[in-house]
Amino acid sequence: MSASIVTSAVVGAGDSEPLDNRSNDQKEGVNMKIAIGGDHAGFELKNYMKAELELEGYKVTDFGSFTPEPVDFPDIAKKICAAILSGDVERGIMCCGTGVGAAIACNKIRGIRASVCHDIFSAHQCVEHDDVQVATFGNQIIGKTTAMELVRLFLSAKFSTSEEFRRRVAKLDEMDTLR
Repeated sequence: MSASIVTSAVVGAGDSEPLDNRSNDQKEGVNMKIAIGGDHAGFELKNYMKAELELEGYKVTDFGSFTPEPVDFPDIAKKICAAILSGDVERGIMCCGTGVGAAIACNKIRGIRASVCHDIFSAHQCVEHDDVQVATFGNQIIGKTTAMELVRLFLSAKFSTSEEFRRRVAKLDEMDTLR
């Protein structure tokens, strides 16, 4: 393994310096309202993401956890999902240990679609094809810099105008009403 591969793997896994490679022109016009939250296991990543997103001009509402003391992620998920469903925010971000529990909790709320987003393709495709509103991340799984790159992809993605994806999401909505 080359030294550059080792260095990038180590830097991506635990860095804590803010990373914003966008130009000032790219930063202008970011007005999206975002809900963010996480449990104690996601506390560190959630705080990092919040600070970065605010620097980039996003309007971020933090639903906790506000300390690293134990808290149950379903309680935070309910608040984030309520903000999305009310129209107070456009998208949500949830952080826990693995991202899985947060996704499950959000998906229990009627009208919400959430996805773990630990790779480049899923981060944008979940919005483009499935109209996902909440991206979840695992603080114990993904590095901060990588997580921020994925959040940017998630937030910049738009739901497809293609009939096939709109038809499928309509079927998901129908399934939701049958619960």
